[in-house]
Amino acid sequence: MAGTPSTRLTVHAALAGNLLVAATKTVAAAWTGSSAMLSEAVHSFVDTGNEILLLYGMRRSRRRADPEHPLGYGRELYFWSFIVALLVFALGAGVSLYQGILHVRQPRPISHPLASYAVFGLCFLFEGTSWLLSLRQFKAAKGPLGYYEAFRRSKDPPSFMVLFEDSAALLGIAIAALGTFAATTLDAPVFDGIASILIGLVLAGTAALLARESKSLLIGERADRRLSASIMRIAEAQGPVSRANGLLTVQLAPNQIVAALSLAFADDIRASDIEELVRTLELRIRRLHPEVVALFVKPQTHRAFRESVHRRAGEPPETG
Repeated sequence: MAGTPSTRLTVHAALAGNLLVAATKTVAAAWTGSSAMLSEAVHSFVDTGNEILLLYGMRRSRRRADPEHPLGYGRELYFWSFIVALLVFALGAGVSLYQGILHVRQPRPISHPLASYAVFGLCFLFEGTSWLLSLRQFKAAKGPLGYYEAFRRSKDPPSFMVLFEDSAALLGIAIAALGTFAATTLDAPVFDGIASILIGLVLAGTAALLARESKSLLIGERADRRLSASIMRIAEAQGPVSRANGLLTVQLAPNQIVAALSLAFADDIRASDIEELVRTLELRIRRLHPEVVALFVKPQTHRAFRESVHRRAGEPPETG
């Protein structure tokens, strides 16, 4: 099943928070005429749509396999995660940069700055609550890994997308508040436009990171190395396998993996024995790793396996 209950709870919490924030910022932007506030409102509406798309992708990815999609629909989650990253860039960053440039060229004073500060405080509270929840969920999932390493290794986009979006939102609120302060205190409304541009750059950087990781998962990443090592140990301990040559894995969804195992068997083993051995091996692997939804076993000599590896890598075959 794609997406753990804790991940879905985090996305739902982010959706509720972004709806409150978007409505608050929209009213404030209309009242004060602040470019930075308008950029933040657009950002929050984009984030709200993103959470809806993530929930939709999680739901679609849980559909059962059928004849047209024999390995299931797990990668729908990765597809919609990539779409979310594009929306952050195209809508969130694009509109913020456009509004910022427009207000730098034609600065307009901010009215009711105290109302803006009150809105920033409320939005920071809403976003901060969602951020704490997503941070707690991500910390529990990452274990001893560092934050960036856990992000690069994660196979569950919603778990880090919500955290990144909330972090960008909190940073955007801080920039908008500083821009409002500078624009009103220094009587220089151009700082409001500059703040909007900075918010757009933050969103563009966030979108680039999310798009890179989502694209990598969408085109096919290997499973965690610890899982691969575990499968190899199980295979090597299974008699009468003379050698476990290697393993190829592809991540279909956070909890869906396809594995292809190359095994060398003793020369005198019968075909019926190989069939029984493969069945037993598959049961043992799936008992320990239920996320392996499909396991393909290929009887193969070690030399033939090495040649296939070289062919995939575009290297000349080994000689001698």
